[in-house]
Amino acid sequence: MPSADPQAAFLQEPVRLSHGQLSLERALELPRLAIEEVEPQVEQGRFAAKAIAGDRVTVSALIFADGHDKLAGEVLWRDVGATDWHREPLEELGHDRWQAQITPQRVGEVEFLIEAWWDIYASYCYELSKKFGAGVTINLELQEGQALLREAAERAEGDLAMTLQALCDELQELQSLDERVALLLAPETVALVRRAEGHPHRTRSATYLLDVERPLARFASWYELFPRSETDDPARHGTFRDVIKRLPAIQAMGFDVLYFPPIHPIGTTHRKGRNNSLTAGPDDPGSPYAIGSPDGGHEAIHPQLGSREDFVALVEAARDHDLEIALDFAIQCSPDHPWLQQHPGWFSWRPDGTIRHAENPPKKYEDIVNVDFYAKDAVPDLWLALRDVVRGWVELGVYQFRVDNPHTKPLPFWEWLIADIRKSHPQVMFLAEAFTRPAMMARLGKLGFTQSYTYFTWRNTKAELETYLTQLNEAPWRDCYRPNFFVNTPDINPYFLHHNGRAGFLIRAALATMGSGLWGMYSGFEICESLPVPGKEEYLDSEKYEIRVRDYQAPGNIVAEIAQLNRIRRQNPALQTHLGFKAYTCWNDNILFFGKRTADRENFILVAVSLDPHNAQEAHFELPLWELGLDDHATTHGEDLMTGHTWHWHGKTQWMRIEPWHQPFGIWRIRVAS
Repeated sequence: MPSADPQAAFLQEPVRLSHGQLSLERALELPRLAIEEVEPQVEQGRFAAKAIAGDRVTVSALIFADGHDKLAGEVLWRDVGATDWHREPLEELGHDRWQAQITPQRVGEVEFLIEAWWDIYASYCYELSKKFGAGVTINLELQEGQALLREAAERAEGDLAMTLQALCDELQELQSLDERVALLLAPETVALVRRAEGHPHRTRSATYLLDVERPLARFASWYELFPRSETDDPARHGTFRDVIKRLPAIQAMGFDVLYFPPIHPIGTTHRKGRNNSLTAGPDDPGSPYAIGSPDGGHEAIHPQLGSREDFVALVEAARDHDLEIALDFAIQCSPDHPWLQQHPGWFSWRPDGTIRHAENPPKKYEDIVNVDFYAKDAVPDLWLALRDVVRGWVELGVYQFRVDNPHTKPLPFWEWLIADIRKSHPQVMFLAEAFTRPAMMARLGKLGFTQSYTYFTWRNTKAELETYLTQLNEAPWRDCYRPNFFVNTPDINPYFLHHNGRAGFLIRAALATMGSGLWGMYSGFEICESLPVPGKEEYLDSEKYEIRVRDYQAPGNIVAEIAQLNRIRRQNPALQTHLGFKAYTCWNDNILFFGKRTADRENFILVAVSLDPHNAQEAHFELPLWELGLDDHATTHGEDLMTGHTWHWHGKTQWMRIEPWHQPFGIWRIRVAS
């Protein structure tokens, strides 16, 4: 019987000798098969590729050998730490490419590898079929078949051995040439022999990892708010109990994650006033990112928000409304943070004895100081303290963290921290707020960040959007990076929203919700807040420095549209990922036209978004009938998912008109007409 232990197979490994130094003994030990281009993988297996529990993962590789004999192979996979392997046969696609699909069910790490071998009996059947069909004499081939069956029976055990021996006896007794050939080529015979396959020249690939996470890692809608602004009076600080009252409205809009900026005590030294002024008034609450005061640091709660018991009550109430709470993990301190007194060796100090404040020229953050991860006293105590901060919030029921500026912190720290947390709490996820260089953004995804902020905020033209969305669907991004399309943040008031009114907000909402399985918005977006600091992508009267009271039902709001967009996403699996984007032909550069579909084509969504918030746009466009297996003149059924209106399209070329004052986009479900 073939061994179930993949260690028994030959492990492909590099031959590190220069040309001419390979010994004959070593050459005789090298594998006869080649296994190359295994996917998914990230940096040759240095990092785990991303996966979702319950989703199928396509594993593929190039597998080939000398000559024309047939090959066979399997994907072996298991949860890391498990003993037994699951096996899935590989299917040959042509041009030496093979693939199979596996479906991890549990959150955590999964390891997989590929085994391949010489398929002696499949090669024999191929030759026998060709020769028999050509009328060539096959007496010797029949003897070879008899021998192969006998060898398989000798390798097998129990019932399998008895069944194969019975086939040998039956073959011996058959007189008709046609009957003997039919028995040897029968699918049942092939399947039985495969079970007793000797796996000659069996070769094993390297082992690769999958980081399997919860479905919320791929598909979720995020809503951000400042708890202190959940009040009807700017002179009264909002509380966690006030946020609980808002949960039904947030749930009704279809959100899954409720995210808070830092909820910790805020320092008073160099506290910023309104609009980031250097002088704070006596009633200015300060920036929540200036973390730490005599009331505590990253482990503490701002006393005006409520108690720890109030926070736990909020977490539980959120779950009752199908929401998860996400917290900001911002590794920075106000000058009043207890760590400065308790652990001065964790910080950078100037030669004159003053502490180094945070800067991002030309911006200065006088109310913030940064830790020094590699200071003598910080290794390993600071690292462990930060880990314990995350653990503490996880123990209170927080399983998602938005991480502030992770690209300004050491990569080894993140790789260690995320692995350490997820080892005991695999359900925890981390969102990287990393607006930085592409290589760094990808690297954060590789070393463990579940999701990331993106360049989507600054992609506005048809060419920019098509290029970016296509790039996110290609290697290496598709295997290591999940984009969360935030339409705005407390720090970013996009230029596109400044003067484009309600239609501009709807355009960006449609692009975000349809373009990615992950999207987010900061409160105020639903009432089209956009008043900027002149010439900057910043909000005037920023909520980072004051309490903002809002009327979420103000005239002109887009609450209903946001709720419907989220409803459409929930009802259509094709929209629950950023993968699958495909741009289609539309003869107007002001209209982005694209589609997403499930692998079985049962759910096929077309999206047309006018990028002009002021003028009507119209164009001819092509329905992708070829992807439904239809000819250019076929009839299809269309459904407008915003209105419920249905119709029939006849033929490939169609026409659209989009009026931004009505609705600047269309979302259509297409199917073959019955």
